[in-house]
Amino acid sequence: MTNQIAKIGIVTVSDRASAGIYEDLSGKAIIDTLTDYLSSDWQAEYRLIPDEQPLIEHILRKLADEQGCCLIVTTGGTGPSKRDVTPEATEAVCDRMMPGFGELMRTESLKYVPTAILSRQTAGLRGSCLIINLPGKPKAIRQCLDAVFPAVPYCIDLMDGPFLQCNEQVIKPFRPKS
Repeated sequence: MTNQIAKIGIVTVSDRASAGIYEDLSGKAIIDTLTDYLSSDWQAEYRLIPDEQPLIEHILRKLADEQGCCLIVTTGGTGPSKRDVTPEATEAVCDRMMPGFGELMRTESLKYVPTAILSRQTAGLRGSCLIINLPGKPKAIRQCLDAVFPAVPYCIDLMDGPFLQCNEQVIKPFRPKS
């Protein structure tokens, strides 16, 4: 456990938002949610990029390897359309996959929409960084993060990352008793 400021990558993958056609509400939703959750100091490393697999891979590598992010949360590009390639980019850069994250997020989303089965969200590890793919809708972002985030601080602990303290009135992280 270290007491450094946690760097967290927030990556919105959207052709239209990156072209300025509309505002990136999804990236803002992630930042707002993490601000609600975390009581420890953290720094957002925000990126807004188009749905281009080589670019997504490049940004994920850069945030994990050069910027030292302990966590990267992506939004967008997880559906079945031809340009939705975020899961493929995530799998290409990860050393190991963490399929339980995607399974739980789809299960949670099915409580709200039957189309949750169309989502290809996933998560994986690159070095000491956890990468989580979220859906593109702001409401779904909060629903999915509420489901999986209790496991995130302990996962980062296990990778010798910064100790993430949470506002337990908002979200209660699970850490096994030693």
